[in-house]
Amino acid sequence: MHFYQNYIALMTIIRREVARFSRLWIQTVLPPVITTLLYFVIFGHVIGRYVADMGGVTYMQYIVPGLIMMAIMNNAYANVVSSFFGAKFQHYIDEMLVSPTSSLVILVGYLFGGIARGLAVGIIVAVVAYFFAPIKVYAFGLMILVAVLSAALFSLGGFINAIFSRKFDDITLIPTFVLTPMIYLGGVFYSIHLLPPVWQTISLFNPILYMINAFRFTMLGVSDIAIAPALLMLCGFLIIFFMFAWYLLAKGVGLRN
Repeated sequence: MHFYQNYIALMTIIRREVARFSRLWIQTVLPPVITTLLYFVIFGHVIGRYVADMGGVTYMQYIVPGLIMMAIMNNAYANVVSSFFGAKFQHYIDEMLVSPTSSLVILVGYLFGGIARGLAVGIIVAVVAYFFAPIKVYAFGLMILVAVLSAALFSLGGFINAIFSRKFDDITLIPTFVLTPMIYLGGVFYSIHLLPPVWQTISLFNPILYMINAFRFTMLGVSDIAIAPALLMLCGFLIIFFMFAWYLLAKGVGLRN
């Protein structure tokens, strides 16, 4: 019976999270797609014609995986941080915490919601990208794995951000001052081999560089980073973030006064 109750609770959270962003698709799905479309037009079509090929592919093809991954990461993060903070702000998370629903089920429910939005936007961006730079996927199964793991990691990041946030302004600090610079410096628009040696070394400390290059490898077979270390780093961060988020939720950090 306990398993059945948790299963019903999990499905309910997932359905609510998916319905939440799909109902508001004009605010949640359309803006990132339009933004990415502008990136394709400006960086790919206008500037790209003056940029030499990278790794044996055109510049337009080179930036496609990075833009898709950027959309996945940003939207997975945004979905969870806004949804869970809303649950805190409106206090209906209190009802979930006092119910028989386990903290693990609550965490996984929000995690799946973030993954769903991240992948939904990523798929739409990929379809749009195909009209600019048709690409044959190099390793389809691995591409799905990297996309899901990356969406999960950023969903957990959004969850942790929401737990520590005390006001609405707090949920924008990390995306604005941490994630956005790391994403733009993570090799979305360039190869780190174009940088001076010192900056190449500094770039290696950016975990997002490994995610973007892992995804680029699965689509193009081209990467600045070996695929095995990239996957190991991604899985390592995912485990750490999951355990930390689970611990915070189970202890009621930022939730119980």
